[in-house]
Amino acid sequence: MSRTTSRPASESTDVSARISPSRRSFLQASFLGGMGAAVLSACSANDSLAQQANAGDNKNYIAGDGSVTEYAQTERKAPVVIAGRLFDGTAVDSKAWAGRVAVLNFWYAACSPCRLEAPRLETLYKEFTPEGVLFYGVNIRDREPEAAAFERTFGITYPSMQDTDGGVLLAMTQYVPPQAVPTTLVIDKAGKVASRILGLADQSTLKALITDALAGK
Repeated sequence: MSRTTSRPASESTDVSARISPSRRSFLQASFLGGMGAAVLSACSANDSLAQQANAGDNKNYIAGDGSVTEYAQTERKAPVVIAGRLFDGTAVDSKAWAGRVAVLNFWYAACSPCRLEAPRLETLYKEFTPEGVLFYGVNIRDREPEAAAFERTFGITYPSMQDTDGGVLLAMTQYVPPQAVPTTLVIDKAGKVASRILGLADQSTLKALITDALAGK
C-alpha cells in the first residue's frame, strides 16, 4: 500500500501555473477528446494543479504541505512517458532513463520554497550522480533568463526542462499528479513513480527515497 506522511512546511508554498492562450485552447480541445478523457480519468478528484493548468484560470497559488507518499511496487502505475526540452534546446525523452533512477523537481524562480530546497537538491545531485541517478528540474513558469539567474544564484548544475506550456506537468497527471510547486518525484529503474514529496523537500527524506529506489524498493 502507498504510505503518506505529512511534514510541516517551513513556509507557504505558492505557484502560478500559467498556460499560453494557444496552448490552453489545444489542451481544452484535447481534454474533450479521447486522449484528454483518459488523462482526466487518471487524475484524482482533488488534483487542483492539473485542473488549474487545464482550466487556465490563473490562480495565484497552490499550497503543498510537505507530505511524502511512497508507492508500493504493486501500486505503481505504468512507466512514465514524457518528452520535453531543456532551456538550451536539448531534447529530453524519458525512454532514455531505462534502468536508472530519476528525480523530477517542479519549480519556478519566484517560488520561496523552491529557493530553500535548491541547495539541497544540488547536494543530492552531486552525491548520487556517480551512482547514475538523473536529476531534472521542470520549470513551469520562467523564461530562460529568469531560470538561469536562479541557477546561478543557488549554484544549480543539473538541467531543467522549460514547461511554460504545461506539457510535462499535464503528462505527469497520468501517473502521479504533482499538485503543488515545488513537487519532487522519484522514478524507479523501471520508469515508474516510486515516491512523491508535495512542497518543500527535506534533504534527508529525499536522500532516503532515492536510496530506496536504487535498492529496488
